[in-house]
Amino acid sequence: MNEFLAGVDGLLIDIDGVLIRGSEVIPGAIEAIEALRARQIPFRFMTNTTIYCRNSLVERMVARGIPIRESELFTATYAAAQYLRSQDAHSYYPLLLPDAQLEFDGIEVDEETPEFVVVGDMGASFTFVRLNRAFRALLNGARLVALHKKRSWRSEEGLFMDAGPFVVALEYAAEVGASVIGKPSPTYFQMVLDDLGLSPERVAVIGDDIEADVRGAQLMGMQGWLVKSGRFRREDLGRGIWPDRLLENIADLVHTA
Repeated sequence: MNEFLAGVDGLLIDIDGVLIRGSEVIPGAIEAIEALRARQIPFRFMTNTTIYCRNSLVERMVARGIPIRESELFTATYAAAQYLRSQDAHSYYPLLLPDAQLEFDGIEVDEETPEFVVVGDMGASFTFVRLNRAFRALLNGARLVALHKKRSWRSEEGLFMDAGPFVVALEYAAEVGASVIGKPSPTYFQMVLDDLGLSPERVAVIGDDIEADVRGAQLMGMQGWLVKSGRFRREDLGRGIWPDRLLENIADLVHTA
């Protein structure tokens, strides 16, 4: 672990593809987090997962044996809710699953004339009716907020379309641009860095996405460490984005002297 942390004082750790893969805990992930705690190395969990509110995600992780605390967890859903509150939003139309909407407590759901349309992960719940309602809201002046624009995500069954293609469809149809809240948004990274209390050059991001995690980190002045345990594909290394470190999985933090 000393070799990996020689140049950094803290870590921002992704969840999907780093700690879990679908319903499976990635081997060595629990031990790595426990080792970081034992060595009192500061870290935060930072994810673009938008299916759950933070409380529900913590419960799911703890049930799998992964020691996550809500105060250490940042999600794109939480960041979007904070953004809407900073804009004094009173209403929004969610393209979000019900659990994720709990993060927006106090902001009214309006299906006709919302101030914002918020797009996250809905999987098979993305329907023409829902998308067309969002489209009409945007034509009526609502502002489009994307929790992220990732193209795909990987499960045990293979690759699936993520929220990004639906965001782009709404942008194209309504001729508007989305405010992207999740990674690789600099505002999102800065929110977590501020909570961690460290300057970017002393922090590394551990993730499985060459664009959102590695390139996003490097543009902020952080190191980007790429793990192979999630959505990684060999061709990722041919995009002109070079990770500062390439790990088989997060267990390398423990097993490397």
